[in-house]
Amino acid sequence: MTTSGVVPQARFSAQARLRALQSDIMELILERELEAGDPLPTESELSVALGVGRNTLRESLKVLQALGVIEIRHGFGMFVAPSNFDALADGLTFRGRLSLRHQGLEALQLVDVRQALESGLIGSSMDVMTKEQLATIEESVKQMEELAAAGENFVAADAEFHRRLFEPLNNELLINLMGVFWKVYRKIHVEIGPGNEDLAKTAAMHRDIYAAVAAGDKAAAAELLNRHFDGIRRRISEAVGE
Repeated sequence: MTTSGVVPQARFSAQARLRALQSDIMELILERELEAGDPLPTESELSVALGVGRNTLRESLKVLQALGVIEIRHGFGMFVAPSNFDALADGLTFRGRLSLRHQGLEALQLVDVRQALESGLIGSSMDVMTKEQLATIEESVKQMEELAAAGENFVAADAEFHRRLFEPLNNELLINLMGVFWKVYRKIHVEIGPGNEDLAKTAAMHRDIYAAVAAGDKAAAAELLNRHFDGIRRRISEAVGE
């Protein structure tokens, strides 16, 4: 009985030490003012600087590589990784799809976050939107309408519509997060199936959003975006049988 109680505690302690080491490596990157693409110290140098063994260090480096913090290029060394949201997208996709086997809670929460971002920022985007940017948004709407008329799904065109809505903000983090949400949504969309989706109605909703943006009606644009996400939320709830 004593042994079974000690092992989990030892395992927890080892995991805590590894997490602490990962934090130390990230702090070292920041303290040395390394930028994306810059080389990290060698394993030997890191071992000395951090006071840890090579094997323990390698375990933490592998985790940081999986998180997109560093890149390990065999034969060349280790480097600070460029902006990469793949690990975040993969983790959220897994959690969202897994939740569909139960109540779909995580999938619905992802919709909530995206809804809050888009409805909350649309007014700011409209403030700085140019006529040329507005025209590209309408191009996306026309593409959705054409695909809907042909009975074809337009998930990619839908994603581009939303990206173009917020492109005027010139916020790379926001665009990357939206890319993550769309990657997750595409996987969830495949998981739950097309259902009774009315393509023409969905395209028309995007036309209405565009019209509100073109008219400079911030309140209407935000409200229409909220309704759009209510529809996505309803599809997920129906798929999990709520």
